[in-house]
Amino acid sequence: MPTKPHEARSFAESFGIDAERYDRARPEYPAELVDRVVAASPGPDFLDVGCGTGIEARQFRAAGRRVLGVDPDPRMAAFARNTGVDVEVAKFEDWDSAGRTFDAVVAGQAWHWVDPVAGAAKAAAVLRPGGLLAVFAHVFQPPDPVADALAEGIRRVLPDSPFAGERRSAAELYEVMFTKFADGIRESSSFDEPERSSFAWDRTYTRDEWLDLLPTTGGLTRLAPDALADVLAGVGAAIDALGGGFTLSYTTLAVVATKS
Repeated sequence: MPTKPHEARSFAESFGIDAERYDRARPEYPAELVDRVVAASPGPDFLDVGCGTGIEARQFRAAGRRVLGVDPDPRMAAFARNTGVDVEVAKFEDWDSAGRTFDAVVAGQAWHWVDPVAGAAKAAAVLRPGGLLAVFAHVFQPPDPVADALAEGIRRVLPDSPFAGERRSAAELYEVMFTKFADGIRESSSFDEPERSSFAWDRTYTRDEWLDLLPTTGGLTRLAPDALADVLAGVGAAIDALGGGFTLSYTTLAVVATKS
């Protein structure tokens, strides 16, 4: 697998395998984050990069914004359109804006699939003066028995996967990732100094809810059905041992910058 996530196109474009499950299982973004981005934007026209099934696009639409999505996966785009989100199918770096400009460019759980410097430069090119670039993602670490069962399952069915050998925590991985996001924004020389923020919140999962979410994650989207069932059985047993569920602490990280 390439060392730069944005070069791993097969992973980036694997989430549409089950778009309905993705939309059902993936969490929304904290209302505080949505409100802060809306308040900081100079106007109502938003471009959602890597919009997927439209999770954050619908949240911004509910807050009164006009949202256009861009996503490379036609399956995800089709699902989003069925929920009322306008979507164009393209890789963001190659997307033709046809002269259109926006007040804000946002990306939820997607900016790591975009070249951090080229993506920031493209965002600046389609933003109006004073426009906002806001990228954000969830960080979470399930209880150790659940995380260990997942890691063991991946090592068993995908011993050569980069996920099998990963020893860093989610917090460490995302700290590196968001540092690269901020560095890419700076390197584009098109924005004021990027600002970092975080939003903490909790969600309680039953066994079935967690097993519904897991197949939408990057390490599992491309598993054969038998291999996926093997991994999920091990994780399910670990959750059963905890009493059938657990409360997960999320941190939603954000990097926001204003066009110079």
